[in-house]
Amino acid sequence: MIVAMAAGCAGQGAAEPSGPSGPSAGRAGTAPTATPPTASATVTPADATATPAPSGVEAVLAEMSTEEKVGQLFMPVLYGPAAGTTSGENQARFGVGTPAKMIAKYRPGGVILFPWAQNVKDVRQVVALTNGLQAASPRVPLLIGADQENGPVSRLTPLVTEFPAASVIGSTGDPSLARRAAEATGAELRALGVNLDFAPVADVNINPRNPVIGPRAYGSDPRKVASMVAAAVRGFHDAGIASTAKHFPGHGDTGVDSHTGLPVIKHSRSQWERLDAPPFAAAIRQDVDMVMSAHVVMPKLDPSGDPATLSKPILTGLLRQKLGFEGVVSTDALDMEGVRKKYGDGEVAVRAILAGADLLLMPPDYRKAHAAVLAAVESGRIPAERLDESVRRLLTLKAARGILERAPAADPAEAERILRSAEHRELASLINRKAR
Repeated sequence: MIVAMAAGCAGQGAAEPSGPSGPSAGRAGTAPTATPPTASATVTPADATATPAPSGVEAVLAEMSTEEKVGQLFMPVLYGPAAGTTSGENQARFGVGTPAKMIAKYRPGGVILFPWAQNVKDVRQVVALTNGLQAASPRVPLLIGADQENGPVSRLTPLVTEFPAASVIGSTGDPSLARRAAEATGAELRALGVNLDFAPVADVNINPRNPVIGPRAYGSDPRKVASMVAAAVRGFHDAGIASTAKHFPGHGDTGVDSHTGLPVIKHSRSQWERLDAPPFAAAIRQDVDMVMSAHVVMPKLDPSGDPATLSKPILTGLLRQKLGFEGVVSTDALDMEGVRKKYGDGEVAVRAILAGADLLLMPPDYRKAHAAVLAAVESGRIPAERLDESVRRLLTLKAARGILERAPAADPAEAERILRSAEHRELASLINRKAR
């Protein structure tokens, strides 16, 4: 069995069991350039006028079975360097040996890549892997994601250009550099066959003792962070890559790592609006494809004691209704202790969907989570309309990034030309020279 490391979506990783743990775009298309956001305007709801989903989305949705729809809600880790590689981890977790067989069995909406899952070895191997994964999902192409924030959380290093961490980019005071770095990173990911980056970090790192965000954030000033986040979202879109603002409603003022514990942030509603919300609102105005939840408790936003990932007042009330977000809501990794303290792994998945999440990232017991969500749909606890809402958002994201009808095949020669190009390395050097 391989000893795995947790997602790092809210940190650098924590130990994951080495076997079964018991067994958008809101508006389709690339966002236009906007003027830098201001802190005072950042919690104004986005334009609530719904854009009709692309015509292909409804056709695909209508042809899907309930089981296929439930599958779209999940983004697991699959083990091995190729789609046809047999792994004991896959057998233990999914009941089949290879990534291709898992995809055929469960029809997940996407897959996330990690070096510790033996997914990342060299450029040609990653290209072959992503092409093989897409070939295993001919009806609905996959979101293939990576945690490539640059800096401390860089899952595709050393294959890609080593851009500095967000804190370094933020210190330059130049949002255009955030945009250029995101575009270059996005171009390299796309060349590898990765179409979704779990970046940028939209947290405002106002606690200098924060053990999990720190240099991953653009800084401690909400206004400046908002401008950098907005620019980064535009940069990813320039490259044709889906982007993710994380970790909502804000992970910047905590002294606890949500991989190993459950942080409690005591911001009042007005403090949240002033300190935490501006970068997320800025990302939403740039039509960020996805927003990732945080496994943090904010008792003054929701007194239930549930983490934001399981909180309807936060995910639906604040993110959807207050900030006007229409795209995909992803959970942070569900193998993290911050979300597992109160409920079992099956119930967590169901409660995340009921709270407003659309994508369930890295459930530690996939079969249990999948069965629980399917049972909740069949019993009516998750209404059919609620399931369709999430699947429609996921299909709309895929359509917006040009991968709904057919996933583009990555070219290994093109990837070798683009990755770590002289132009990208010079940009990384320029950012470091301008850092303060």
